[in-house]
Amino acid sequence: MNFSQVISQELNLEEWRVAKALELMDQGGTIPFIARYRKDQTGTLNEIELRDIQHRREYLQEVEDRKSTILKSIEEQGKLTPELKAKIESCKEKTLLEDLYAPYKPKKRTRATIAKECGLEPLARIIMAQEETSNTPEEIGRIYLSEEKGLADPKAAIAGACDILAEELADNATCRQYLRAQIEKEGVMTSKVRKEFEKQETKFKNYYDFSEPVSKIPSHRMLALRRGEKEKVLRLSVEMPDEALVGYLQRQVIKGDSIWKPYLEEMCKDAWDRLLKTSLESEVRLILKDKAEEEAFKVFSKNLQDVLLAPPAGHHAVLALDPGFRTGCKVAVLDKNGKFIDHGVIFPHEPQKRVAEAGDYIAALAEKYEVDLIAIGNGTASRETDAFVAAMSHKFKGKKPARVIVSEAGASVYSASPLAIQEFPNEDVTTRGAISIGRRLQDPLAELVKVDPQSIGVGQYQHDVNQRELKKRLDEVVESCVNMVGVDLNSASAPLLTHVAGVSATLAENVVKYREQNGAFKSRQDVLKVKGFGPKAFEQSAGFLRIPGAENPLDCSAVHPENYELVERMAAKAGVAVKDLVGNASAIKSLSPDEFLSDTVGKHTLEDIFSELEKPSRDPRKEFRYAKFDDSIKSINDLVTGSWMEGVVTNVANFGAFVDIGVHQDGLVHVSEISDKFVEDAKTVLTVGDVVKVRVLGVDAGQKRISLSMKPEQVDGVAGAGRAPRNARGGQRREGGIRPHATLADLKARLGGANASQGKGNAQPQSKLSSMLKKFKKGL
Repeated sequence: MNFSQVISQELNLEEWRVAKALELMDQGGTIPFIARYRKDQTGTLNEIELRDIQHRREYLQEVEDRKSTILKSIEEQGKLTPELKAKIESCKEKTLLEDLYAPYKPKKRTRATIAKECGLEPLARIIMAQEETSNTPEEIGRIYLSEEKGLADPKAAIAGACDILAEELADNATCRQYLRAQIEKEGVMTSKVRKEFEKQETKFKNYYDFSEPVSKIPSHRMLALRRGEKEKVLRLSVEMPDEALVGYLQRQVIKGDSIWKPYLEEMCKDAWDRLLKTSLESEVRLILKDKAEEEAFKVFSKNLQDVLLAPPAGHHAVLALDPGFRTGCKVAVLDKNGKFIDHGVIFPHEPQKRVAEAGDYIAALAEKYEVDLIAIGNGTASRETDAFVAAMSHKFKGKKPARVIVSEAGASVYSASPLAIQEFPNEDVTTRGAISIGRRLQDPLAELVKVDPQSIGVGQYQHDVNQRELKKRLDEVVESCVNMVGVDLNSASAPLLTHVAGVSATLAENVVKYREQNGAFKSRQDVLKVKGFGPKAFEQSAGFLRIPGAENPLDCSAVHPENYELVERMAAKAGVAVKDLVGNASAIKSLSPDEFLSDTVGKHTLEDIFSELEKPSRDPRKEFRYAKFDDSIKSINDLVTGSWMEGVVTNVANFGAFVDIGVHQDGLVHVSEISDKFVEDAKTVLTVGDVVKVRVLGVDAGQKRISLSMKPEQVDGVAGAGRAPRNARGGQRREGGIRPHATLADLKARLGGANASQGKGNAQPQSKLSSMLKKFKKGL
């Protein structure tokens, strides 16, 4: 199979671009390196396109491997014809490949194999031929009777022959493909509650008596149903148009009104009921599962990327608090570079409630270490701790550090990990947790790469999908984010370096050891002195490694060392030294990129170099911003329906977004409540980490469910002017104040009495109605 040709057709990309990408991958090129430094060779394929090419090639390779096994098996049976071989070799999908193999796949002893052992295959051929004859079916069947084989009845012989035909029909690739497609098109997924849960309230209550067309069921719902089935609360099944599908089989088999027609009709029904229905239902459910998982991978990957690329607070001294009641709040202080310098425990809450003592302690630490920010974990006692720090603000001398609530997701996993023990062997688990919270505020990416992505909690039914494939996809996201930002070669941890393109876990450890033994790296070239760091690893990684303060300023830029000589020529052309060219917009603009084109350096590479020289080491992450929670609201019981508050998006799925509003339980903004404008997929307008204004729609404290909205309030069908805070993510009042779901009747009702008013000589209401109708139609 020509992989580049097949993939180019499937992904609608030019074949030469796909072929070059595959060639570079085969040469050991990593996706980040190819996307960033080989744009001219691939025609600017981006990371997403390169990942798609990589994934599809892996799939097609699996298909090729399976083909070899199947061809060998059929050939050993002596049944491989040139026509069958050609069909198998041209196959591109696993499902179709298995359909073609079905008739030749070794089976356990079936009714059909027993019938063949009884010598009924010739009779099956006679029945299938449906030729005219003066004999009756019983007379023909009597020919195949055998006491020795247990065939004493003509009907038994015919039934056995029909078993052979039924199995052959069930194994027919064309029929299976048609039936499967019809089930995907017309089938209905249904769920029923198991009897033992009929009177119980569970999280699957909405699915106790549920049905939805297979063609329309969204991924998150399919995963929810599968979880309900796994937890033995629900029974799932796919309802199918049985009669129509049996009719299709009969049309494929029956040629006319022969003596065998009644037997063939029954044979087709038997093939469907006994052999096809359950098998195809399983296949369709597997297809739905695969589609749902693929969507879940995308959701998780997008959310993880948003979390990893969250804006860093940067180089600020941080006092981190890991909140707690009985065991107290763990305190850790980090300098502006993230170095751990002090720690302790305070007890500002019940039962000890040593408030004054705790306040004096953190105020003293803040003054001693010139703390800029106070990071507070969002777990148990988070809001109480936040309120305590706010109440103690008068104790802080000089500047008052800003309070920031930080997600603790995965912090406990990290704090008990071998890596955390290695980093802080003399500290306990709680102190390590506080350190992690503080570092997450300073640089989320550098700290979160130490945590298993699945522990960060931004997935959609993450435990219900293929764990191996999920890990692979998430590792790709981490790699992409790390290389997008770049890493400081002299401060990066081994876990962070491991995700740099071309750097293995062993190489990362060797880099850290070399740094500890020999001091800071002076240049990128110095990394070649590290054990095991060869030319290929250097080629792939060098452009993503940064050395702030290096003698050569290019060592702290995204310019690859392979292009240093080119930059030197640019500097000479501009009449300045390289260090004076970097960041010098006027000098850079005096140069013409066309002057530096060559066989090895094309237009796209030059564009990247010029852009990097103009703004070197630019961080692609957004500007740092944090949510300010309402100090008066500390738990779900404090929420008031209709009230507005600020929150931060913690997770985004197709159906909506979860928002942390500071009550230990995220609220859900359903996709229909994101904006007055129609939003099909929440991921298109919201990302994890967004700070948003939300309104409380409803609270179910018992089920711990909070319904939120970002839309303005509606008053008599009109968005209340001035009632909803404006924000960048929706929640703005539509022009004219007309809801997108308002009806003509709504509008007329709002202007009730218009005709009566006209009778009194006032024509304004009719004019107003016309104006509103125009806006209504425009809104549609």
